[in-house]
Amino acid sequence: MKESATYHIIERDEWQEFYQNSVAPLTKIELEQLKGLNDRISLTDVEEVYIPIAHLVDIYLKQYEDLQENKLRFLKKNVEKKPFIIGIAGSVAVGKSTTARLLQMILSRVYKTKRVELITTDGFLYPNHELEKRGIMDKKGFPESYDMNRLINFLGDVKNGVPHVGAPLYSHEIYDIIPEEFEYIDQPDILIVEGINVLQLPQNQQIYVSDFFDFSIFVDAEPDLIEQWYLERFGLLLKTAFKDPTNYYYSYAIGNQEEAFTMARDVWKRVNLTNLEEYIMPTRNRADLIIHKTTNHKIDQLYLRKY
Repeated sequence: MKESATYHIIERDEWQEFYQNSVAPLTKIELEQLKGLNDRISLTDVEEVYIPIAHLVDIYLKQYEDLQENKLRFLKKNVEKKPFIIGIAGSVAVGKSTTARLLQMILSRVYKTKRVELITTDGFLYPNHELEKRGIMDKKGFPESYDMNRLINFLGDVKNGVPHVGAPLYSHEIYDIIPEEFEYIDQPDILIVEGINVLQLPQNQQIYVSDFFDFSIFVDAEPDLIEQWYLERFGLLLKTAFKDPTNYYYSYAIGNQEEAFTMARDVWKRVNLTNLEEYIMPTRNRADLIIHKTTNHKIDQLYLRKY
């Protein structure tokens, strides 16, 4: 096992030895249904990588529950369960959504009596009309494009046990917030929060989003690989979802394909790569666990924070 100043650097072959004889708690069909459009993941990956991650989360969860119980007893207060919140960060197209959905399913089946819910931070983007008003439509996904106060208030309510907390819904089909539609989180035992911005430092707030996290994961890969996955996904969407006339990218699906990919490469370089290099990548070392991917989305290393 290699070491850095703050992380244990663990090769995949070594990682899978930490929890042996595990069987994936889902079928191949279920895995196909929850994985991202061009994410390559197998039941072997689940057994060798993700189930050990679930057992690592269990260590953190038990310590969290013990600490909360002992703290409230010290304060002579009634013991009330507070949700254990997991943050999952990483670039666009790196596969963090697959990681979030997979972890949700595994934890739901490991903890049969616990409610495990998932939320993405896309819903906390400002609506397009507000982004246009502020002149930052071309910076969608950058820190300033999110209503961070609303996200922080949402997490504060969930953490404090408020029932039926609503989060705005975002549609990738219309590329905008859906007006007056919400997803409700109702006192979960475990909440997974997935988004490119969850480990970023706030601009003006006194509280970080990550202050609400009890465990955090960063899904990592080299930028050149992420660009390749981004363009692969774009190509698949051109042949599928973008064919819907109501889709934001419909004109590209029925237009010149070379021009469509020229636009996609420009968006990657001007928006997504800039966001990755300036705002997302600098948050990587704030994560408790870094999942590093190489060619074909293969996980080759995991970095576990020492302290």
